[in-house]
Amino acid sequence: MTALDSTDRFAAFRHKSYLYFFISRFLAAFATQIVSVSVGWQMYDETGSALYLGLIGLVQFLPLLLLMLVTGSVADRYNRRMIMAVCLVLEAICAGLILAITLLGLFSPLPIFLLLLAFGVARAFFGPASQSLAPNLVPQTDLANAVAWNSSSWQTAAIVGPVAGGLLYGVGAGLAYGIALALFCGAGLLVMLIDKPHQRSAAKATSWATVLAGFHFIKGEKIVLGAISLDLFAVLLGGAVALMPVYARDILALGPWGLGLLRAAPGVGAILVAIVLATYPIRHHAGIILFVGVALFGVGTVLFGLSESPWLSVLALLLVGGADMLSVYVRETLIMLWTPDEVRGRVNAVNMVFLGASNELGEFRAGTMAAMIGAVPAVVIGGVGAIAVSALWAWNFPKLRQIDSLEAPVIEQDR
Repeated sequence: MTALDSTDRFAAFRHKSYLYFFISRFLAAFATQIVSVSVGWQMYDETGSALYLGLIGLVQFLPLLLLMLVTGSVADRYNRRMIMAVCLVLEAICAGLILAITLLGLFSPLPIFLLLLAFGVARAFFGPASQSLAPNLVPQTDLANAVAWNSSSWQTAAIVGPVAGGLLYGVGAGLAYGIALALFCGAGLLVMLIDKPHQRSAAKATSWATVLAGFHFIKGEKIVLGAISLDLFAVLLGGAVALMPVYARDILALGPWGLGLLRAAPGVGAILVAIVLATYPIRHHAGIILFVGVALFGVGTVLFGLSESPWLSVLALLLVGGADMLSVYVRETLIMLWTPDEVRGRVNAVNMVFLGASNELGEFRAGTMAAMIGAVPAVVIGGVGAIAVSALWAWNFPKLRQIDSLEAPVIEQDR
């Protein structure tokens, strides 16, 4: 069976190590969502401070930004499987300490923030290592299938995890943290079952040149530069998540349950598209499909911004999530295919920071524009901006637009 005629939607799972990797990554993401939701609710219950809620996200994002140059280099020089295992142990320790603090009635913002900072450090190292390990676990013909399942796994955890965290916290904070601790431990054990994969490590001694190799590679390889920067600016302009509470309360009059429905809709759309892509992978015109996906993301955002009907809003957000998954599927596969294994960790570290920055700054952009001109114009202008970014990038990155297959071998990059 060749790459072009393979229709096995479970192709990646035929490889035992990838199966262990997939389950481990899902358990870790699920546990992370439980901890994040539970800590937020507990912090607000204990302090009543909205400022502390904002600091929870900032404290976890800072290590990702500040350690970007280190985490990628570590993922390229050392055993990625062991890096994942160490990070999961650290996350389990943090969850265990938060559990102990809760059970002993010693909750205080400062120790919680310190533990979340350590949690953020673990996630900063875990991300590039796990993203870079996946291509080492499946043959290249099954890589696109693995990317689709990885994305659906993350989206499922992002949807179900917060709901589970809220329900568990409602029963008891200790139960929520205890379940998260068990999930982290299970994820760590599964990582250790992964066979040690072949990994091309950088042979040169560490220097600024090797540390910055990820930036240099992205700058020189227009395919990767175009793919990463396309997502950065599209999400920066088109993100509307921060304004969903405004729509739920003031525009659609849905209340808290409606906010949950709106927040879940993009993830549901993403999962549906991921399942389709796993069953019917993209064979041709991948570059064009990438830009179409970003444009549809903008169209869905505009529809959501203009909608005054709850169900039209949900449908628009389903389109937003599905279109985003389509572009993520193509973009992440291209980044893996066009990035040599010896610099993959550093490139993924840069990519993760760009993704985090686009989401964080995108919410900031939406919030500040809404404060100045109103929520509806802020969302609509952002959606139009995402459509414009798709058109501009398609024009300025012709090599990316002309990519046909996602199953082509990695070729020698011309810089």
